[in-house]
Amino acid sequence: MLRIVWVLWPSFLVAGVAEGIFFTVIDPQELYFFGEAVHLSKIATYSIGFFGFWAVCAASSFMTCFLQRSAAEVNKGVGAAPSSEDGCRK
Repeated sequence: MLRIVWVLWPSFLVAGVAEGIFFTVIDPQELYFFGEAVHLSKIATYSIGFFGFWAVCAASSFMTCFLQRSAAEVNKGVGAAPSSEDGCRK
């Protein structure tokens, strides 16, 4: 549960900042998606944009948590490595 908080809370904050910067520069009524104008209300465009930014930021935070795992966490459940004594038994 703690890792979920580590992923979602910072990504929520960064998504809010990213949306603020993005929609300060770009008007939602002038967006085009695959060559077609977006015919959504400004609130719907802001909401979709926020959740899109949040998903990208959460993926980045998740990847950081995934890559900082120790070797013991990665190999947990794989099975114990044979010791050098096991191979020398007669």
